[in-house]
Amino acid sequence: MIWFILVLLVFGFIFGLIARAVVPGDDSMSLFQTWALGVGGSLLGGFLGAVIFGFDSDDGALQAGGLIGSIIGSILLLLIVRVVRKQSR
Repeated sequence: MIWFILVLLVFGFIFGLIARAVVPGDDSMSLFQTWALGVGGSLLGGFLGAVIFGFDSDDGALQAGGLIGSIIGSILLLLIVRVVRKQSR
């Protein structure tokens, strides 16, 4: 469990940066917002992966599918943030 939290904190920023690099457009976000995007995307990607493919019995294991799911979740969350920001204007 501790390993999962550390990976989430450290890699959250990296996932946020990757999502912002993959999705073109102007996203004025602070470093904290980028980190929150990555962490939220990791949680969203993990949740969607668990719903679609079932829960993994090896809790906290670092897997390539989890990394890819985290990036996909971050991209989805970034797109949701853009829609919300666009509607609030």
